[in-house]
Amino acid sequence: QVQVMESGGGSVQAGGSLRLSCEFTGATYNSNCMGWFRQIPGKEREGVAVIFTSTGSVSYADSVKGRFTISQAKYTRTLYLQMDSLKPEDTAMYYCAARFGRLCGADDIWTQGRYNNWGQGTQVTVSS
Repeated sequence: QVQVMESGGGSVQAGGSLRLSCEFTGATYNSNCMGWFRQIPGKEREGVAVIFTSTGSVSYADSVKGRFTISQAKYTRTLYLQMDSLKPEDTAMYYCAARFGRLCGADDIWTQGRYNNWGQGTQVTVSS
């Protein structure tokens, strides 16, 4: 059974930085894609940044492009999200996710229903 430990959220002023971490343990199969998603109260959860784990290819939502960086640890199933130049509109609950044991293509990586393991969420609050 996969366990997920997510950390790194907090409160910061606009323009500041935070780094989120997410460690997946206990997986029998490899993960082919991982991602970060966020949800603002009253709104649907949206994709923020995704990565194909085998190639390292990454993709970002337009709202965070140039400010956020997704990365993975080389030898562990740990996912990171470096968030710089934070804005109040980045305030949300952030979730990490991974798709283990199944192929992951371009049609899958931004689709939340394709992910079979999720973190518990970590709150990010950006004040103006």
